[in-house]
Amino acid sequence: MVKILIYGYSHGVTSSRALERRCHDDIAFGFLTAQQAPGFVAISRFRTRHAEAFKALFTQALSLCSRAGLVSLGRVALDGSKIRASASRHRVMSYDRMVRAEADLAGEVDVLLADAANLDAAEDAAYGPDRSGDGLSAELARREGRLAAIRTAKAALEAERRGKARAAAEAAAAQRGEDPGQASEAGNAAEAAAVVPAKAQRSFTDPDARIMKTSDGSFHYCFNAQHIVDEHSQVILSWMLGPSGADCPALPDMLTRLKVSLAAAGIGGLPKTFLADAGYFSADNVAAVTEAGMDPLIATGRLKHSEKPPPAPRGRIPKNLTPRATNDPQAAHPAGQGRLRKAIVEPVFGQMKVAQDAEQFRLRGQDKTDGEWALHTLCHNLRKLRGSGWTPEMAT
Repeated sequence: MVKILIYGYSHGVTSSRALERRCHDDIAFGFLTAQQAPGFVAISRFRTRHAEAFKALFTQALSLCSRAGLVSLGRVALDGSKIRASASRHRVMSYDRMVRAEADLAGEVDVLLADAANLDAAEDAAYGPDRSGDGLSAELARREGRLAAIRTAKAALEAERRGKARAAAEAAAAQRGEDPGQASEAGNAAEAAAVVPAKAQRSFTDPDARIMKTSDGSFHYCFNAQHIVDEHSQVILSWMLGPSGADCPALPDMLTRLKVSLAAAGIGGLPKTFLADAGYFSADNVAAVTEAGMDPLIATGRLKHSEKPPPAPRGRIPKNLTPRATNDPQAAHPAGQGRLRKAIVEPVFGQMKVAQDAEQFRLRGQDKTDGEWALHTLCHNLRKLRGSGWTPEMAT
């Protein structure tokens, strides 16, 4: 199963049904499976069941890339890309519409239940109490299912809003120096007063996905995939999949994941230079990269397509600059090293989306999509390893 999934995902075959067909028709798949052809249900269940194992396989693949000399830890670049969720924009409802639809459907269900009861009574009188004809109608079952889904999504939005309000109130109370009891009371009050915005939306298909603006300017339900990539061979050093479209809050977590990933792969030390685009710039992020022992080159603004970047300055970096000026790759750093970011990390997303069909997830839910993206990232690193021509015998 592991052979099927890794080879399939490496060649852009991600559908479990397509993988089953390849096992019957493709010589390469037949060689890997010894002419066995597991069913698509078994393949799909195996992929879902072993999501955590794929994360461990990513670490092993990264370790092999390091042994092959593909990890230099000189310059690394961080970037994110929106990956389409397995959810449609048409299977979503805003909170205010949920409130209206809940009341309407509840009324319809009551009417249908009354009709069903009258029909049951008439049929019982005509055919007897134990004869057929006393089941729920398809129309009633459909509306009851729809009502249950709306109530579940509505409750989830309300719980999410209450949790955010409580966390914000407790954090504000802690900043004011209030004791834990007062902070808890402030959180209780904020939670009770929390109101869900009328335009807040929830997907019935994948509640963990969020509406995000994609590179083509349209809006879809997506997850935000974050990668830290090594400059030498475009090997992925660490990754994260999040439900937020904003990149800036992800940087501290990515630094933590980078340290854990390198340590688990047996790679000592940290990169020397850390590149990121303007979406990651903040004084806290600059400080976090610096405290980690890396030189931060985080862009401080975006250039329009018609604008040209200023020439890179010569000589030493001026002292006493603001965090924005200090970390401007064009204004503060010789040789304009920040311009290298696009060439390091963005081709990785392009290669994965084209060669591995990684533009949209097959699975739904944060846990399952995490496992599927781990499979995509380890396949990318294995493709880089294969392209290098390295074999385990070369390490001996």
